[in-house]
Amino acid sequence: MTSQTHRFPRFFVTVATPCPYLPGREERKLFTELKGGDAVELNDILTHYGFRRSQNVAYRPACDNCSACQSVRIRVKDFELKRWARKALKANSDLVADVIDPWVTDEQFDLLKTYLGARHGDGGMAGMDAYDYTLMVEDTPVETTLTEYRMAGEDGTASDLIAVCLTDRLSDGLSMVYSFYNPELQGRSLGTFMILEHVARARRMGLDYVYLGYMVSNCRKMSYKARFQPLEVLGPDGWRIAKA
Repeated sequence: MTSQTHRFPRFFVTVATPCPYLPGREERKLFTELKGGDAVELNDILTHYGFRRSQNVAYRPACDNCSACQSVRIRVKDFELKRWARKALKANSDLVADVIDPWVTDEQFDLLKTYLGARHGDGGMAGMDAYDYTLMVEDTPVETTLTEYRMAGEDGTASDLIAVCLTDRLSDGLSMVYSFYNPELQGRSLGTFMILEHVARARRMGLDYVYLGYMVSNCRKMSYKARFQPLEVLGPDGWRIAKA
């Protein structure tokens, strides 16, 4: 009989930097490395405590006098399609979702640069190069996939790449790490569609949640997450249903 020992993670705090969500504020992050044989289990545990993964690091906000960032997850079994959701699904009924191993292509990177230039030109990722993107996708110590969304061609084959999502598989759900899409196709609501597709996928897989990362109070770019009810928010007393 053998006993398994687990590494107790060492946590660190970053220096203060300008907050990317709320003007005039600063952010700090608490983080630890994900490595070794217990990386999958540690990532699972930390996600339940509001952490997010970036490459081989798990982090969460640790800002002074601010708790605007709230971890949120969709309760899959209770999610019902409202009119806005059905509209997004109909607008993208011609898309094919292909779940693949986390492997970078030039086509993905070109789409990412187009997306960042149009939607986040002044953000921290604006200067990302091909090497940075490769690390973001391929440097993962946990079970990770990429989903490529393409238009179906007239002959039934998939053609143009229009959206991509990097996703982690957790013990109880899917965690949407990062997604991007063709910014010129605004009428499709591609961001909404990718979340809906993940909800449907999690349901087929028998998983309970889709983790969406942080919802930030008073930040317009992050407010869209509130419509995916029932939405659970992590607070001092654990996960609770958010007010609609």
